[in-house]
Amino acid sequence: MKKTDIRNNKKAAAAGEKSTRGEIYEWIQCLVFALIFCVVMFVFLFRLVDVVGDSMNPTLEDGDKMVVSDLFYKPKQGDIIIFRKDEYKSRALVKRVIATEGQTVEIDFTKGRVYVDGELLDEPYIAEPTKNQIDFTGTQIVPEGCVFVMGDNRNESADSRDSRIGMIDERLIIGKVLLTVYPLNHMGSPYGD
Repeated sequence: MKKTDIRNNKKAAAAGEKSTRGEIYEWIQCLVFALIFCVVMFVFLFRLVDVVGDSMNPTLEDGDKMVVSDLFYKPKQGDIIIFRKDEYKSRALVKRVIATEGQTVEIDFTKGRVYVDGELLDEPYIAEPTKNQIDFTGTQIVPEGCVFVMGDNRNESADSRDSRIGMIDERLIIGKVLLTVYPLNHMGSPYGD
């Protein structure tokens, strides 16, 4: 082999090594940017929250992981929300919004039916009819800036029927549940969409 061929082979090997290093650097750079993007998304726009307990069965189960967001959020009837009520429990709670400010809530515990503004709620998501009264009495009007919440597992849920929780001030809402991401067999929208 000639000296020029050896030099050319060495140059080609060095160029190939630089090219491989450049590709590795680009991959690392892409991974770092993706990681930063995910951190920013989950710090400012979304949160990952675990379900603790059975109060939302059959919609959500103990251990489910949910993506929650409060970006431009205004509570609506039927939304599943995460909120804090530190006087009751130090961890966040998950419940369904049954009524919003100004609406009236009435519950017929004999028949297990819930009425909002005199209309019977269609609730295909509940585990069983509402028989557990807790402290709830009469017809209640949801105050301004508050929501009335209940768990889907009505007879095993502490919610707005319990005076320790009561109506939830909207400022205590962490966000709306957007979807379940774990376990994989529960992945998707909890709203049946």
